Amino acid sequence: METEMLFSYGTLQLEKVQIETYGRKLKGKVDVLENYTVAQLEITDKNVLAKSNKKYHPIAVKSENKNDKIDGVIYEITTNELLETDKYEVEDYKRVLEIFKSGHKAWVYIAV
Repeated sequence: METEMLFSYGTLQLEKVQIETYGRKLKGKVDVLENYTVAQLEITDKNVLAKSNKKYHPIAVKSENKNDKIDGVIYEITTNELLETDKYEVEDYKRVLEIFKSGHKAWVYIAV
């Protein structure tokens, strides 16, 4: 089974969202995404709202400010679970591969 690394800085850290999306609680390591800042995105997708119980979700935005950073967690998930995450994230997000402060590479959802 292939594994993927996924950085979460928002609702994917919630146990309820993990269980409803993946059927299990994820294990991860704290890391930092540099040169990004967090904005708030209003969620209107009923399925996403039902899982997160949050009307606004954080969204990573690339920044020119070298001091900007986002704290979060890198989770190890399967390729199939990554595809399930694509379904959870709404169209305002896109998935990109980034390098984190630790030097690890992971997928992260950022503003389109």
